[in-house]
Amino acid sequence: MGKIEVSGIRVRAFHGCLPEEAIIGGEYIVDVLIDSDFSKASQTDELIDTIDYCVVFQIVKAEMAIRSKLIEHVAQRIVSSLRNKYPNAKSFSVKVIKLVPPMNGAVDAVAVIIEG
Repeated sequence: MGKIEVSGIRVRAFHGCLPEEAIIGGEYIVDVLIDSDFSKASQTDELIDTIDYCVVFQIVKAEMAIRSKLIEHVAQRIVSSLRNKYPNAKSFSVKVIKLVPPMNGAVDAVAVIIEG
């Protein structure tokens, strides 16, 4: 068993409940952690036998490009897409961080973590 982590995926997206967020967008960071069995890959040294982190990046980019009001919703979509691509993985954890959210005060970021 083992884990693969793809962290700090930076994207500009248009999530949020406010109408302005659909127009001006915001900056997001996504972290993905996947728990899987890497014993075959460690023996074969073949990309096909592991989790391809380039594919993980592409899935995150694709799901982040679909507007959602809630980052919980987009995080769950990422988990579901990863599960569809890598059904043999044991578990997934996706953290979506919204930088400088529109609030009545100074807040660096808000985040959700969805596991599945």
